[in-house]
Amino acid sequence: MPIESIVLICAVALVLLSFIAWLCSRYKKCPSDKVMVIYGSIGKNKDGTNRSAKCIHGGAEFIIPVFQSYAYLDLTPISIQVDLKNALSRQNIRIDVPSRFTVGISTEPGVMQNAAERLLGLQLSEIQELSKDIIFGQLRLIIATMDIEEINTDRDKFLAAVSSNVETELRKIGLRLINVNVTDISDESGYIAALGKEAAAKAINDAKKSVAEQDRDGSIGEAQARMDQRIKVSEADSVAIQGENEAKMKIAMSEAALKEKEAEAMKIATTAEKIQAAKALEESYSAEQAAEEARRAKEQATLEADVIVRAEAKKKEMELAAEAEAEQTRRIAKGEADAIYAKMEAEARGMEEILRKQAAGFAEIVKSANGDAEAALKLLIADKLEELMRIQVDAVKNIKIDKVTVWDGGQNGDGKTSTANFISGMMKSVPPLDEVFNLAGMQLPNILGKKI
Repeated sequence: MPIESIVLICAVALVLLSFIAWLCSRYKKCPSDKVMVIYGSIGKNKDGTNRSAKCIHGGAEFIIPVFQSYAYLDLTPISIQVDLKNALSRQNIRIDVPSRFTVGISTEPGVMQNAAERLLGLQLSEIQELSKDIIFGQLRLIIATMDIEEINTDRDKFLAAVSSNVETELRKIGLRLINVNVTDISDESGYIAALGKEAAAKAINDAKKSVAEQDRDGSIGEAQARMDQRIKVSEADSVAIQGENEAKMKIAMSEAALKEKEAEAMKIATTAEKIQAAKALEESYSAEQAAEEARRAKEQATLEADVIVRAEAKKKEMELAAEAEAEQTRRIAKGEADAIYAKMEAEARGMEEILRKQAAGFAEIVKSANGDAEAALKLLIADKLEELMRIQVDAVKNIKIDKVTVWDGGQNGDGKTSTANFISGMMKSVPPLDEVFNLAGMQLPNILGKKI
């Protein structure tokens, strides 16, 4: 074979191998931490419009030379520090909410398409700034719809609202929210700090109340235990005394029986001795009489001891009852005394308030009289004048005169008749208006006339 043919065949083979290698290099595999975006001539959507890009995650695709190209979107999470300051809450209180958001490119098909259209070609810092603007706006919107108490105490509700709103807006540019971490919430007015102090004070008060209740229960239990102890001791003493009395009765009966046996033995012995029969008989009688007296004395002593024991037990029972009744009476008396004291104190405060109001009213009257106390007094009396006149008129208006007989003997030395003097004296029985004013330290106005 000529050398030219060999060279030609080698050249064709080299070109063919190069073409195959070049075609193989256009088959691109997508790593698991990236999204491969193929753009160019992709095809058409269902509505007939051209597709802007094709996104592949976790696979491979052949890139058509000349007509298609590709690029990668990194799926590495992006951490964004958001220091929101002076956000206005629903209570019109401005708060600072420092937080950190972690976002990343979404692998959801529809959202991944948004990332390919809006984030492809942007640097990491540009994506962070774009995300931060969206997060700032949504945080302010959420805080404006919530109270500080909800944001501070119900942190799960706040984070759920933030995640929901921020996630919705981030999906529009192809991102997904991975994590939200709110570090600390504060406000310039100190409202949140006051809420914490209030909660701490409430917890302390609850603890003090619980301790006081436990102390009260312990005191009641201790008093009940002492009462039970006294009752049990009294019952035990009563049983012990009763047992002692029964034992003494048995001893006395045993001694009496013994003496009786001894007397009988002595009687038999003296009977056997004929010489001492009379003396033994006399001694026997004496012994029997002494035994009988001793037995009676023992029985009397036993009965007296029994009565004394019962009286002592009854006395202790009455003492306990009297102590309980006295305690109850003391408590009732104390309660009644406290109630009477509270009532009298309330009446005193009411009387003090009435006198204070009257004094304030008198001061206003004196003030209206330009500080003249005498003129103020005249104003008070003038205000009561109508009532005084009514009292004077009422004093005589109910006097019933069925008949008046006048024996008129002509004119008197002053030129008046007896009838005129009678009528004049009757009218003078009611003090004139001028005298009433004089008694009050005042004078009638000139328009009403003067006394001649």
